[in-house]
Amino acid sequence: MDDSKLLGLVLLCVPLSLVSFGGGQTIVASLQHQTVEVQHLLTSQQFTDLYAISRAAPGPSTLIVALIGWGISGFWGAVIGTLAIFIPSSALICVFGSWWQRHRLSPWGRAVERGLTPIAVGLIVAGGLAVSQSAGLSLFEIATTLVATAFLIATRVGPYPVLGTVGALYFCLSAFGKI
Repeated sequence: MDDSKLLGLVLLCVPLSLVSFGGGQTIVASLQHQTVEVQHLLTSQQFTDLYAISRAAPGPSTLIVALIGWGISGFWGAVIGTLAIFIPSSALICVFGSWWQRHRLSPWGRAVERGLTPIAVGLIVAGGLAVSQSAGLSLFEIATTLVATAFLIATRVGPYPVLGTVGALYFCLSAFGKI
């Protein structure tokens, strides 16, 4: 077990846990930057792969931290990473949750929620951009993502038919050597 890497993961996860307004997806950009570029725990490709696995698996989006921990130190790394990402925010919710429920409709509470909403959206977008950069997307892949996103926003078609169609398109193009 590499104690210094695990300590680095804990010291990364505790503050991220406390600022993950909007859910685990909001910390992806910081997590990617710290694990790949600062602490060198993962390569860009490893981070992208772990991100894809964490998004495909059921459960919280912070599952990626357990996968990073597993990569660092197996089972105990996954346990320590999971505890480091969940305990601080859970403790914060336990301490302030009932107070917030009593005061969230006050003018101050509404102002806080209105202020945190764009922050959460920005952090989610930053996470998507960080993963896109780690994956090394081509211009065609970026264009496909933008077109699919616009299609989903503009129509009532669900995401699964769009995913299936884009997957079939990419399969056909790769089978004929076009991408």
